[in-house]
Amino acid sequence: MRFWFQTDKTGNRSRIEKLTLAGLFVAAAILLSGVHFPMGPTRCYPFQHTINVLAGAFLGPWWAVGVAFITSVIRNMTGMGTLFAFPGSIPGAITAGLAFKFFSRPISALAEPLGTGPIGAALSALLLGPAMGKPVGFLSLQTAFLVSSIPGALLGMGILHVFQKTPFRKVLRGR
Repeated sequence: MRFWFQTDKTGNRSRIEKLTLAGLFVAAAILLSGVHFPMGPTRCYPFQHTINVLAGAFLGPWWAVGVAFITSVIRNMTGMGTLFAFPGSIPGAITAGLAFKFFSRPISALAEPLGTGPIGAALSALLLGPAMGKPVGFLSLQTAFLVSSIPGALLGMGILHVFQKTPFRKVLRGR
């Protein structure tokens, strides 16, 4: 009998298992959306970055992007988020997922703020600012994104470090 956290003979997880984990990550991100703070034109959700790190580690970069995208869509549909949710979460999810794909260490979580800060802020300033009719500066957005993503990534790194010391380390290997 095979448990949900075990992998098949090739070391991979099935699509159903990945979809289930992705759904759980989206649900966790939405439930943790109560913890946020406004900063300029954005709303900062530190736990979104924790979820990005965990999804990148457990599922890989493309599934992590899907988790970030679906979470951003749901937040915008329910009125909890702004359009800055998309460039504020998706670049961080892909950089965290790629860092885990290549390095497979908890410290790879620190790649998430690199994607969210400079890349996400640049996309926001170049695309969303003019589209929304609000002049937003790159440095103000980068500050807002980093204030949210650094604590979230550190929390995700701590969770991954704890998971490596428990039987959950098998889950990390089953990407």
